[in-house]
Parts: sequence; structure tokens; C-alpha cells
Amino acid sequence: MILTEFDYVRPVGLDDALALLSATPGAKVLAGGQSLLPALRAGGETARLLVDLRHVEELRGIERTGDGIRIGALTTLAELAGHAVVLAAAPELAAAARANGDPQVRNLGTAGGNLAAGGRATDLPVAAIAADARVELAGPGGRSTVSAEEFADSGAPAGAVVTALLVPAGGRAAAFEKTADRATRYPVCASAVRITPDGPRIAVAGATARPLRLRGVEDRLRGGPYPTEAVLAAFRAEPRELFVPGRGTSAEYLGHLAGVLTARALQRAARALA
Repeated sequence: MILTEFDYVRPVGLDDALALLSATPGAKVLAGGQSLLPALRAGGETARLLVDLRHVEELRGIERTGDGIRIGALTTLAELAGHAVVLAAAPELAAAARANGDPQVRNLGTAGGNLAAGGRATDLPVAAIAADARVELAGPGGRSTVSAEEFADSGAPAGAVVTALLVPAGGRAAAFEKTADRATRYPVCASAVRITPDGPRIAVAGATARPLRLRGVEDRLRGGPYPTEAVLAAFRAEPRELFVPGRGTSAEYLGHLAGVLTARALQRAARALA
């Protein structure tokens, strides 16, 4: 299909972008464009105005903070996947970024866009939940942060944009695993884990209706170790309705797949502690 008619603006400051979004009902944010432009072309999305954020420099960059990492929303997935600070302090985030699409997608797609891609499973949200990250937002009411888990459930409020992902530094005891759809590279199931002094943090996506932290599985595996059969048993104890069948897969299969991927991720993360 041919793109429908819309207006286009390219602000250079975040305040200008927020004013445009607030003043124009139906305005959409354009960052990497990897999800929005195909949706506009296919008729799945409409827009009266595209607000292109790619020249808002304050949304770029990766930097250390007092207790972790700040990842600007316009940081590309390719930058995130290979950044030394992320590889050392939040390897599950780097691995999730690396699992996205192909090099062209990773060179254009952004961290903020991947987090905000509502309606389809992407890789970064599940890793952000496992890392106990927070999503920084800017909108008409000012700046705020929400947990990555809450953001995966509710998204950004109207008129607000993602400005950064705030990730606690966790060291190398973290991992990400994924089984991808061959045609789209979106996850059939993805699992991210981070082993902390309080026990493992475990999140899955693709197999569930939205990215979820699995606290019940965490409780059953607290204290480790993480042999595959113990992890699979922890997943079998979860309600089957948690896993949403689709793309020719059953809930039983997806629950098993989530357990297998989580076992692999936990074992890799545990080896980093040895």
C-alpha cells in the first residue's frame, strides 16, 4: 500500500517535540521507523503528523551513572549490542539488542522504539525487566520513570516519549536466549535472566501475552543450582493459561520452550559467577 498523507516536522529540541505532540491529536513519534513506517504503509497505523526525533541529541548516548547505566532512547540497537559498558554491566541487554533482526534493522532501530513497540513481542523489553531497569519518560507533566515491567504493561502516556532506559549494573551474571520466527525474527519465545544475591530474576516474552517477570519460577529456583530438569519443573508449575498459543504452537509447547531457554540462560549466567 501507499503511505497515507501526513505532515512531517524535525525538531532539534525535546521541548519542541513534546509541544508538537501535545498540540496535534494523532501525532506519532518517528525514531528508527522500523515498526511505524511499515505499519503506516500496511494501514495498521495512521498519523496526522510525524515528529522526527532523530536530531534531538539529548536522547542519544550511553553513559555510566552512580549505580548503573543510562541508555538514551535514540541509541541504536547496533550501538547497544557492542558497547563495552553494556557488555560488562548488563550483558542481557546487549544480547537482546544483538538478537534483533539483521544488521540493517539494528543500525536503524533504536532502544526507545524497541521498548515502545506495543502490540508485538520485541527483544529489549524482556531483558529490561530481568535487569530491573526503569524507563525514563518526558511528557506534558514533566519527567518521570516507571519500571520496565509496568511500561511493558501500559506503555507511554499520551503525549509522552521515552527518553532513556536506566539499568542497574549487575555484572556478567546475566543472559538472554531466544527462539526467533524465521520470517520476521520476532521472538516465538525469549527469556532473560539476571542472578542477584536475592536469587534469579527471570522474564519471558513471545510465549506470553506481554513481557512478564515470572516470580513464581524465581521462588521455586531460589538458591540454585539450575539444572535443566529443575527449571522445567518450575515452569510446569506455572498456570498453562499464562502461555498464549499462536503461530502454530500450543500453550504446552511454549511453556516447555520457555523453560528450556530459561535453563540455558541461567546456566550461562551461573558460569559467569564461577
